[in-house]
Amino acid sequence: MILKKEQSGKFEIDLTGPDGNVFNLLGVAKKLTKTLNDLRGNEYLSWEDIKVDMMSSDYDHAVEVLEEHFGHIIILYT
Repeated sequence: MILKKEQSGKFEIDLTGPDGNVFNLLGVAKKLTKTLNDLRGNEYLSWEDIKVDMMSSDYDHAVEVLEEHFGHIIILYT
């Protein structure tokens, strides 16, 4: 029998694979910022502020910032 993985409705990112590359994470953050801003009809989040924060330190900090702003939309696997 093959068991199906339960669908969470969230985007899933494997941080140990190529999708875990910090440049990909920046791209994901940019797309999600635009999407959320479009849905709300205003600038709910500032992409520039998120980008500066993600790039202000090391990889772990970038992941933490991504989780802080988009944890309700994404699941990060390690």
